[in-house]
Amino acid sequence: MNVEHTPPEKQPDLPFLLARPAHFLALGFGAGLARKAPGTWGTLATLPIYFAMAWLPAPAYWALAIAFVGVGVWFCDVAGKALGIHDHGSIVWDEIAAFLLVLPFAPATWWGYLLAFALFRLFDIWKPFPINWLDAQVKGGLGVMLDDLLAAGYAIVVLLAAISWR
Repeated sequence: MNVEHTPPEKQPDLPFLLARPAHFLALGFGAGLARKAPGTWGTLATLPIYFAMAWLPAPAYWALAIAFVGVGVWFCDVAGKALGIHDHGSIVWDEIAAFLLVLPFAPATWWGYLLAFALFRLFDIWKPFPINWLDAQVKGGLGVMLDDLLAAGYAIVVLLAAISWR
């Protein structure tokens, strides 16, 4: 009988963060080590990345943002296996990659970025259907990324509706 062994869940720390590049990235350069609201800190960690990328031509920005999503599946899977739970709260690369998809749709003002942030966090925490169903069904790195990508989609739709309404 071939049974895959999963290590017991552990709380990440600085040695875990620095043990592998995949851990460092999955934990959002350390943002995931926050004791309170690591997903919120991971989302905030997206802002300097976004502002560093925002000057790129649109095709390069989107290619890089999609690459963040693609490699995130692997980073999140590696870190989840090492932590003993596939979607450990300290894994925040999914927030970083997904929020990079939302920010280009926000008005380039402090209130536009704040609205984008609030909408993304709302849908990421609330997980309306089908996000909640997929979150329960899809495991591994893909599952970690998928619910945040859908939350980003909801946030983009509401953000665009809000912008067109004003």
